[in-house]
Amino acid sequence: MKLIRFGNKGAEKPGVELADGTRIDVSGFGQDYDEAFFGNQGIKQLEKWLISHENQCPIVPQNLRLGVPLVRPSKIVCVGLNYAKHAAESGMEIPKEPVLFFKATSSLTGPNDPIIIPKGSTKTDWEVELAIVIGKKASYVSVENAIQHVAGYVLHNDVSEREFQLERSGQWVKGKSCDTFAPLGPFIATPDEIDNPNNLRLWLKRNGKMMQDSATNDFVFNVQEVISYISQFMTLLPGDIISTGTPFGVGLGLTPPEYLQPGDIIELGIEGLGSATQNVMAYQEK
Repeated sequence: MKLIRFGNKGAEKPGVELADGTRIDVSGFGQDYDEAFFGNQGIKQLEKWLISHENQCPIVPQNLRLGVPLVRPSKIVCVGLNYAKHAAESGMEIPKEPVLFFKATSSLTGPNDPIIIPKGSTKTDWEVELAIVIGKKASYVSVENAIQHVAGYVLHNDVSEREFQLERSGQWVKGKSCDTFAPLGPFIATPDEIDNPNNLRLWLKRNGKMMQDSATNDFVFNVQEVISYISQFMTLLPGDIISTGTPFGVGLGLTPPEYLQPGDIIELGIEGLGSATQNVMAYQEK
């Protein structure tokens, strides 16, 4: 199943994208894609409901805006330097344990919404990533059982301001949490849609030029290891997002470095998880 949310920002409704690409409105199911939905077998309940109600669901026009495909999670936990080649291009050693940081939930935005370069920024960068949505509360889970806690997978652009992140002291969170820095979607694919999350092609283009083209088989720590590891330090709640890191090809790693400019167009995608397009805009005072 592919879960979407659609409509104007702040007024999104839940939907499903069918196998043929048709999008339907499942508001009649009576639940949005939030912590309660994921934590109370909502996906299974929705599957059962659709057996008898799918034909009555309104069709969602293809040109209607897609929003963040879940209601604001309790947290976004990110894994840094989780691809061997990306660690090398960043001039950093491959970590012995997963490098963790947070991204503010206020940075979430729809998959095709604009990326806003923050006020005072000169080093805003791109990062295509596979993100995991937690489906069952996870605390001290084993690697062997970790996959049982997954509700689905989703495309994520972990937009990053490198000066804020690396040159302004403190933790990385400052460079990761600006508004619009977490475009998510187009949809959450449930685990039955993805044969092996640890072997998916992912890519990103800037103005039509391929910048990142890799696969999750270059993970330092795979999906199961990341879930288990994070759960040793904090409880993961249903609907929480884990972003698993980016492959080589970010702007920071180029010689000389290149960063996003107003007018740039970013296209990105992951095998089985669709694609997204984001226009880059300068910050404007409101």
